Amino acid sequence: MGNGDYAFEFGKLIYNWTKQLTIYTNGRSTLTREQTAQLEAHNIKIVETEITRLEHHNGLLKNIIFKNGSKVAVTAMYTKTSFEQHCTIPEAMGCELNEEGYLKTDAYLQTNVKGIYACGDNVSRLRTVANAVAMGTAAGMMVNKELVFERFE
Repeated sequence: MGNGDYAFEFGKLIYNWTKQLTIYTNGRSTLTREQTAQLEAHNIKIVETEITRLEHHNGLLKNIIFKNGSKVAVTAMYTKTSFEQHCTIPEAMGCELNEEGYLKTDAYLQTNVKGIYACGDNVSRLRTVANAVAMGTAAGMMVNKELVFERFE
């Protein structure tokens, strides 16, 4: 489920996993003519009908219910969900968020508040354990460097 550039790019990625793919735009498509032609050339259907709700059984997706009363059975759906920080402590301490809601950091993972570093899921869309471990290692190195250098101030 998506629209425009997001649906185009993500649709191409998901096509690598399955050839049984339909893009539900939840209303009028904002895909360009060229994007639509490329998707259709790969037999990717585009459905513009507005969605009312998703129907599930015990948490397993079963159907998409459309505003016009029709429904379609589905077994999986991929979409981009918005990101929201669940801990407000960094903001309360003065840390800034970027336009997507992640904590702003510099190249060394330091926030705009001296001495506060951030890494992992709260600073990046790359939400994997491997990325969080790598960023945590880098942030730890930067904290250590800062603490060592403080001795010479």
